Amino acid sequence: MHQDVYFLRDFYYTTHLGRAAQKAMRDQLQLRWPSVTGLSVAGFGFAAPLLRPFLEQASRVMTLMPAQQGVLHWPAETENHSVLVEETSWPLASDSIDRLVVLHGLETSERPAALMEEIARVLKVGARVMLIVPNRSGLWARNEGTPFALGRPYSLRQVEALLREHGFAVNATSSALFFPPKDRKSWLSWAMVLENLGQRLPRYPAGGVLLVEATRIPDAPGASGLAVRERKPLRILDPVRPTVTRPAWRIRTEIGPKQG
Repeated sequence: MHQDVYFLRDFYYTTHLGRAAQKAMRDQLQLRWPSVTGLSVAGFGFAAPLLRPFLEQASRVMTLMPAQQGVLHWPAETENHSVLVEETSWPLASDSIDRLVVLHGLETSERPAALMEEIARVLKVGARVMLIVPNRSGLWARNEGTPFALGRPYSLRQVEALLREHGFAVNATSSALFFPPKDRKSWLSWAMVLENLGQRLPRYPAGGVLLVEATRIPDAPGASGLAVRERKPLRILDPVRPTVTRPAWRIRTEIGPKQG
């Protein structure tokens, strides 16, 4: 079940909590991708709040919004960069995207494996994807007032396994949203302070979202034939060996009549 596009818009652009969440995730994304000059950048789900800094750098920027969610004109003040798409069938050529951000797309997908296959199809070999998903051990996945409470939250191990199964090598992992999901203006004045403290932790179990960056690697050639070696094969085609078992009457004849 996908989020409603108007709920997502209102959360990120009209609430104090949404604006703080937007900044925290965007800071982490820009830390990994400081420059996208001349690259093709796309987002899937509702990644628009994180893509704005790339509009002036990249050769093209687009946000792909699934039909179950709905689509909005983005950016609101200029020409449209958003496209309504089927979740697992995007109107993009294979090997055409250099950078892809997935936000509010994977955890709400009913076919995550098919979605990952579509991601692998549109990305060039060596291109990067950033998956941003709710942390199953974080507070944000448990708060019904945020977009991160809908769908399936993930652990870091689950995200890494999903990427490797679909032809990606994990580059880096991080987390964001270390401040509690409370939409109070007075409380949010401390949000960035808590966020900066959280980023200094040696591990990140308390972050509300996981950010996992991976690179698409070349497809490995499949093995030809069976590679399993049977140590004790069944000798069903070998000739039958003569038996050493003799009938009882022959044994009695060789021994002789029984002595009374």
